[in-house]
Amino acid sequence: MPSENLRWETLQALKNSPKGKISFDPYWSERGEHILAGCKDVLSLSPHSAVILERLGSLPLQKSSFLSSSSRDSSPGPSEEIPASVSSTGSVSDINTRNVLLSAAPSLKNEREQTSNDEVKDENPEEDVSEVSSPALLPSISLLSPKAMETAGRIIRFEEEHREKAKLALRLRQEAQEKLVVSVANAESEQLKRFEELMELKQRQELQSMKDMMDRETKESMGRQEKLKEEQRHRMKILNLRLREAEQQRLREAELEKQRQTEGRERLRTLNTIQEEILQLNQLLEPSSRTRTELPAASISSYSTRGNQLCSQVSEVVRKTAEGEFPSVEDMMAAERALHEMRALIRLMQEEAAKAQEKKKKEEEQEEERRKQAELQAQQEAQKKATQAAKEKAQRKGLQNSAEDATLKWFKELQDSAARCTQSFEQLNSPKDAQTKKLKLELQKAATIPVSQIASNSGSQLREIFDKIDKLLSGRPVVSGGKSVSTSMHPQGLDFVGYKLAEKFVKQGEEEVASHHEAAFPIAVVASGVWELHPQVGDLILAHLHKKCPYAVPHYPPMKEGTPVEEYQRILGYRVDDSGVEGQDSFLKRMSGMIRLYAAIIQLRWPYGSKQAVAPHGLNHGWRWLAQMLNMEPLADITATLLFDFLEVCGNALMKQYQIQFWKLILLLKDEYFPRIEAVTSSGQMGSVIRLKQFLEFGDV
Repeated sequence: MPSENLRWETLQALKNSPKGKISFDPYWSERGEHILAGCKDVLSLSPHSAVILERLGSLPLQKSSFLSSSSRDSSPGPSEEIPASVSSTGSVSDINTRNVLLSAAPSLKNEREQTSNDEVKDENPEEDVSEVSSPALLPSISLLSPKAMETAGRIIRFEEEHREKAKLALRLRQEAQEKLVVSVANAESEQLKRFEELMELKQRQELQSMKDMMDRETKESMGRQEKLKEEQRHRMKILNLRLREAEQQRLREAELEKQRQTEGRERLRTLNTIQEEILQLNQLLEPSSRTRTELPAASISSYSTRGNQLCSQVSEVVRKTAEGEFPSVEDMMAAERALHEMRALIRLMQEEAAKAQEKKKKEEEQEEERRKQAELQAQQEAQKKATQAAKEKAQRKGLQNSAEDATLKWFKELQDSAARCTQSFEQLNSPKDAQTKKLKLELQKAATIPVSQIASNSGSQLREIFDKIDKLLSGRPVVSGGKSVSTSMHPQGLDFVGYKLAEKFVKQGEEEVASHHEAAFPIAVVASGVWELHPQVGDLILAHLHKKCPYAVPHYPPMKEGTPVEEYQRILGYRVDDSGVEGQDSFLKRMSGMIRLYAAIIQLRWPYGSKQAVAPHGLNHGWRWLAQMLNMEPLADITATLLFDFLEVCGNALMKQYQIQFWKLILLLKDEYFPRIEAVTSSGQMGSVIRLKQFLEFGDV
């Protein structure tokens, strides 16, 4: 059908009509309109539908009737314009009831003009709608053509479909828009939260920065305060130190002044003591009947003159201090030099007198000896032959029963020297006045107390003790018991002090070393130092040692006829008193202490003495003692004890000194001499023998 061929053109015309184009105005909300206001307008046909209807068929008038009579009377102008739009409610039944009117029979020219006018109207759809929809202008028309009705229905259906699609699209778009609004709202809410969090963070940071700044300022303020306090404390400390130093300086000055006063008074007392002693010594220089017979007059006069000069020098020093000032060190040195010179004069005079006396005695002895020489020559020759025969017989039989002649001679010389020393201070030993007795006690204390203070733990005190003993033996004053005492205070003071000092050393070995073996070395080192500087004291030590322990010679004193048993036991070294003779254990203990002291003395030297000096009683005496002991017949219990004690103390030093010769001597002791010791020892005296045997077997030398 021709109308079906025009369907797409109709649809195209509808598409191009203002109602076919659904537009969206974004400003509807601002104008207060409904969003679907444009879609709810009254549907109307475009003027172009007249052309379409004209072309739909050749018999439009057969199926339609034009009721309006006024249509035949056409008037020129715009009023003759035929409206071609039909009002519709959107359904086919409404179209049938209303009988939509159509404009008929315009000319082609008017249609073209009408088309152009419609185009103009399409540009303003609101005016078009208002004009077409006006019922006053629309003529009543009845559309009876089925094709027209079909077309109109199709158009209506298309519009409904299009409207449904528009509603669906609008709903979808509205939903999308709502979702978008929700998402945007959520995003904005999140952004607002982030912004609030950011602002809160900034506030916290600012608050924290302010707190940090306040803390820093507080710390800086506290630091400044602490610094100021520290500076104040430092100033106070410096001030206190200065005050303390000033106080200490004042105390030191006061102490120095006190010390100076004390030293001055001590020097003054010493000066008075020196003056007293030098006056006493000057009295010894006065010529007497004894000195006149022993010394020539010139010597006596020179000694007396020099003594008076020295007394004058000391008196001059004392005269300087008479005004209340203390003597200076130079004055004391001058007084001490005068005292030493006076002592030297006394010593020279005594030596000269002794030499003169000895010379005279020698002359008398020589004369007596020349007289007796002839008489005794034959007797001496006979005795020598008998002695030589006895020695040869003893050597053939075995070992000796007594010491060698040279050893016995040395032993007797030491004892005679000690006896002469005792006679030299006989006046001091038996004082007649209280002052001399008091001086004797003070000298004895000054000599014995320092030796008693020597112990195994003395250490650095040994030098102080030694210096005190050396000062005493040198004639210088020492403080003992709070008093100043000197050997120069009495002419016999030096001999007395030397004798008592030697006796005390031996007594320490007899008592202290016997109980504590380790004490032998400190006592021995001090004794060795004293022996080196003062040899006369060393000879006295040997004399006392040989007297109390004859086995230190070594010497086994024989019992002479008529000698009481108790006296002989004293000679052997036993202590005998009213209660009787001491026990064997006590006797061996004392002998052991003295032998240990002697063994320590021969191997030690005073470490602060002269390095070039030779030991006064060295290891050669230890070798001599050991060799002579092995050449003598052993005594039960005594020989084993003494050999063990001697080797335990001195064996290592002898081994280093004599090396292979010492080992030969030890082998001789072990292989040949030890069986002799066992042979003379009873079963009850085997303790010392077992100790010596173990010592030799283990090689602890």
